Amino acid sequence: MPRVREDKPMGASLIAVMGTLLGSVTAYLLQQRGSERTALRRDRLNAVTALIAALADHRRTMWLREDLRLSGAPHDSYEAARAESHATRAAITAPMTTLAILDPSLAPTARAAASAVYDLRGAADTGTLTALREAAILASDRLVEEASKSI
Repeated sequence: MPRVREDKPMGASLIAVMGTLLGSVTAYLLQQRGSERTALRRDRLNAVTALIAALADHRRTMWLREDLRLSGAPHDSYEAARAESHATRAAITAPMTTLAILDPSLAPTARAAASAVYDLRGAADTGTLTALREAAILASDRLVEEASKSI
């Protein structure tokens, strides 16, 4: 009786093992890529949220500071509000930088929102202060709207 060679089953087994390994590696790489995208999205969302909160804090502080100035409040009250406004302005730097690095396309809108808040300084009267505050709120809203498109 002639001897049958068993090369073919061994070759098929090797191909099956290689296919399984290749499939596993591909699935792992796709999962990693998805995880990285999810992490980047989360980081962008956190950066926008932190910046919006910092802008709101600074806007509130600047409103109080400028309202005190315009109403002729005691110097000590104004100076305390001024010191607080310096702290809230400094608190904008980190989230602004983080957002600019993570999503450079949002940087111009973020800078415009910050500038709108900074514009509250030195308002000529209460009416102007109110208008500048409303403009700053709208600028922050534009940032949120733009971020919602890209995040």
